Amino acid sequence: MPRTVSDGGEELPGDDISSRTGSHRRADNTHAGYKVGFPPNKGAFAEFSDGVKETFFSDDPLRAFKDQPKSKKLWLGLQHVFPILDWGRGYTFGKFKGDLIAGLTIASLCIPQDIGYAKLANLKPQYGLYSSFVPPLIYALMGSSRDIAIGPVAVVSLLLGTLLQEEIDPVKNPVEYTSLAFTATFFAGITQFGLGFFRLGFIIEFLSHAAIVGFMAGAAVTIALQQLKGFLGIAVFTKKSDIISVMKSVWGNVHHGWNWQTILIASSFLAFLLAAKYIAKKNKKLFWVSAIAPLISVIISTLCVFLTRADKQGVAIVRHIDQGINPNSFHRIYFSGPNLMIGFRIGVVAGMVALTEAIAIGRTFAAMKDYQIDGNKEMVALGTMNIVGSFTSCYVATGSFSRSAVNYMAGCRTAVSNVVMAIVVMLTLLWITPLFKYTPNAILASIIINAVLGLIDFEAAYLLWKVDKMDFLACLGAFFGVIFASVEYGLLIAVAISLGKIILQVTRPRTALLGNLPRTLIYRNVEQYPEATKVPGVLIVRVDSAIYFTNSNYVKERILRWLRDEEEQQQEHKLSKTEFLIVELSPVTDIDTSGIHALEELLKALEKRKIQLILANPGPTVIQKLRASKFTELIGDDKIFLSVGEAVKKLAPKAENV
Repeated sequence: MPRTVSDGGEELPGDDISSRTGSHRRADNTHAGYKVGFPPNKGAFAEFSDGVKETFFSDDPLRAFKDQPKSKKLWLGLQHVFPILDWGRGYTFGKFKGDLIAGLTIASLCIPQDIGYAKLANLKPQYGLYSSFVPPLIYALMGSSRDIAIGPVAVVSLLLGTLLQEEIDPVKNPVEYTSLAFTATFFAGITQFGLGFFRLGFIIEFLSHAAIVGFMAGAAVTIALQQLKGFLGIAVFTKKSDIISVMKSVWGNVHHGWNWQTILIASSFLAFLLAAKYIAKKNKKLFWVSAIAPLISVIISTLCVFLTRADKQGVAIVRHIDQGINPNSFHRIYFSGPNLMIGFRIGVVAGMVALTEAIAIGRTFAAMKDYQIDGNKEMVALGTMNIVGSFTSCYVATGSFSRSAVNYMAGCRTAVSNVVMAIVVMLTLLWITPLFKYTPNAILASIIINAVLGLIDFEAAYLLWKVDKMDFLACLGAFFGVIFASVEYGLLIAVAISLGKIILQVTRPRTALLGNLPRTLIYRNVEQYPEATKVPGVLIVRVDSAIYFTNSNYVKERILRWLRDEEEQQQEHKLSKTEFLIVELSPVTDIDTSGIHALEELLKALEKRKIQLILANPGPTVIQKLRASKFTELIGDDKIFLSVGEAVKKLAPKAENV
């Protein structure tokens, strides 16, 4: 009986092992009676439906609904949309204690951060607080992560502020600017919801880890430079975000624009915040020191300014934060007119960046606690909360890494910690906001600088350099794009480099020359295993990628180049000529018509040299397409083998190791 080679078979696609028949002569007859099998033919519809299922429904989301009564299916459907209905049934007072402590802790961190991040987005301070009230409540109902803390974040705030002020001046037209921010938030939510609902979450995977590391580091430097306005007390500051414009603005005001009282406040409290972060890093049990430090800084600095009336000496202060919870903003969203498309464009960009950050954070903490999150469900939850947020005076909210880390360290058990945080923010909006009147902008600058320093991951950049120089170049490209151009261009560079790397790998796949490990039937890459010996009269080449129209010609030319190099060595050392060219196809998971055409051309080129083409271990998809195109008839079934070892044994028996 013929045997089909499959993922569970002896030869795995992508394996570096060309033959697993054993390492000694006793394995000579392992493959006796076996040959490459042909999988059953599938109809066009079945093949298409399988492809769609694997692409969009690889996690089989409907498996829980199988063989269930209608009432059960309805309940499961509600649980799928609102996970709180599932985990809420097992919620206990013990879990609530952990969530209460975590919620209060992240609230103490988020309140001063929110005020600062709103300024980063060129919005009034209350909008930052609004964005930590409604969105976390929606996420608690629909999100699947237990640890992520929702609210405004530095990178998205900077991105939103940069893109919005290019269209509308926030100083001259604050009402129109704020309305455009709500419009962008609405479309950010629509983008996120759409990607999750239509299960297109894999799109965000095109932004590589290396590009994200560089982009985040560049954004952190840019944000920190932007805070020099508040840190130094400069009144007139550039609206551009590139490092050259910022430094010109800083040094242009050095003689008359800097305020020493402001610098004293900012530098003193920045040192305090950094010291608190260092203490928390050294002793994990003291994580709360770093978490509560920003709020302590705000309270002390506000009290100092109020008592000394430093605001009359040029120290800029917050002055006013609207009291009360989120007002309705549905009527302020642009659903028509020229600002509609502007809001859509900005919203898509901001939504994608926010989504990338939130999913990365959610997966990180889920892995640490050994549970799974549903990426598409997360996108729906994030999208819904931003859509609702845009109706309630919020701007784009997402998962915050610094707050999520504190949430995790504080012992959160479920998303109820977000609810606790939201309630504290609500109480702050109702009763405490007038107390922030004398809060100096300098302390907000110090808090933001302290927060964004954590986005610069030196260890990750060094690891990229050690492991993959191309990844490191992608990281540098995104980093320099952000700091020398803008956040928008940096993001475009990051995406372009990520796509460029994919294209390069697809169009120029790796190929390897295989040799036989002494006293075995195993064939490995001769570069990785220098002791591997070539088989006289046989050239063995492995293709390490699917063969498509993008790389088919390169694969053919590369194999022929291997052959030319081998022939030159044979002439130089007077060795026996090549009679057989074995192409190891284990890693080749798929092939298209261009790839088959390339194999046909390779076969013709070899026939002119009187060399026989041999195929070893083609996978089920590849062998099925080769048979459908009648290439198997062209080459002959006797030229297709289950393994390289079997091919060598039959075609060049004298070359076998003893």
